[in-house]
Amino acid sequence: MIIHVVQPGDTVYSISEHYNIPVDRLILENGLTNPGNLAVGQTIVIVQPETLYTVKAGDTLESIAKQHDTTTMELLRNNPYLSDREFLYEGETIVISYQTNRTRTITTIGYAFSYIERPILIKTLPFLTFLSIFNYRFTTEGEIIFKADDTELVNLAKTYGVAPLMFVSTLSEDGLVAPEVTNHILDNPSVQDLVIDNALNIMKAKGFCGINIYAENITYENLNSFAEYLRRASEKFHSEGYKILITITPIANIEAPNVSFEKIDYGKLTESVDGIIFSSYDWALSYSYPNSIFPVNVLRELLDYAVKIIPPEKILFGITTLGYDWVLPYVPGVTEAAAISYNRAVEIAAENSLTIQFNIEAQSPYFFYTDSDESLHLVWFKDARSFDTRAGLVEEYDLQGLSIWTIMRFSTQMWFIINTRYYIERFTGINCQSCVFA
Repeated sequence: MIIHVVQPGDTVYSISEHYNIPVDRLILENGLTNPGNLAVGQTIVIVQPETLYTVKAGDTLESIAKQHDTTTMELLRNNPYLSDREFLYEGETIVISYQTNRTRTITTIGYAFSYIERPILIKTLPFLTFLSIFNYRFTTEGEIIFKADDTELVNLAKTYGVAPLMFVSTLSEDGLVAPEVTNHILDNPSVQDLVIDNALNIMKAKGFCGINIYAENITYENLNSFAEYLRRASEKFHSEGYKILITITPIANIEAPNVSFEKIDYGKLTESVDGIIFSSYDWALSYSYPNSIFPVNVLRELLDYAVKIIPPEKILFGITTLGYDWVLPYVPGVTEAAAISYNRAVEIAAENSLTIQFNIEAQSPYFFYTDSDESLHLVWFKDARSFDTRAGLVEEYDLQGLSIWTIMRFSTQMWFIINTRYYIERFTGINCQSCVFA
């Protein structure tokens, strides 16, 4: 794999000719929305195909997969644009395999709201091990309420060999935390019993394969209570054949340029669960200090600490695909950043003839621009270099895998890189009380 950083004078045609890859495939594999006006500093991922196939009349993905001793999911990962189509076209060329050095199989978890656009979900499912559906909320009475019917998502995930997880928290959909609910549950074993039983009933009724509990507001004071609660929950869920994972957002100081996090003994929380997901600290924090989203130097600091107290094979860390656009000057608690996709960030840079800069320590791109009202903006986002560095940490630290917050938009370059680096752990059959890995 080569990550090409666009230089002055580069075009898709010159890049295509240099790497001997057809222009249309270069555009498809990178999800380019600005092929006629590339931004200097923009990244383009180059991976040479190993085996290509020209579609013949009567071919289907199933027949092609059988002919080449592969799977339809592998074909969809190598050609994700096919998920947008109902038919194959005679004469078109698809990639059977790429020239990669994959040796590791990892777990991937994608977070989605119940209203995710179905074409985006269908395109993403071949890349996932678990689908974590954000739809459930605890109450102080031990009830679990949900906003929408997610039966279709649960069944669709199973169709693609992906295990659906029930994501439960005290968070509202806009990210507001209710610490009083968490504290009430932790202080009352009888309420914990209700929560556990209600969760189990929902998992059985809807066909979930397990639960993903967001353990928010963990402090030194309530750590032991959290650990005991998770032990009791794990004992019940495991006895019924369900998996239990927890999502942690490390407590961090993000009100200054130098980000740091509190070193809590998260190992106590992982003794009885199947995995711990370290989510990026900036979830829904659009009022935070203008900075890279989960800088790699901070992530390394977190992982260096985590692997000393938690078995690495239980750890997953989060990647967020969004960037943020701040209007300057920044006023703490007042300035709100707008969430922005990778493609939109690149388009803004290209439209304004700006060179995208890259912070090596954070492994994140950024640039300043001035809008039509003459207001100065700062944009931080992620590109192929960002995704590649973060994905490489899984192998470096020998972790279980990656989680993606969120999959509501399809990130072509990110999935291209993950697919190039790793095999994705899959299920051969989704009988959720006995999920069998492929």
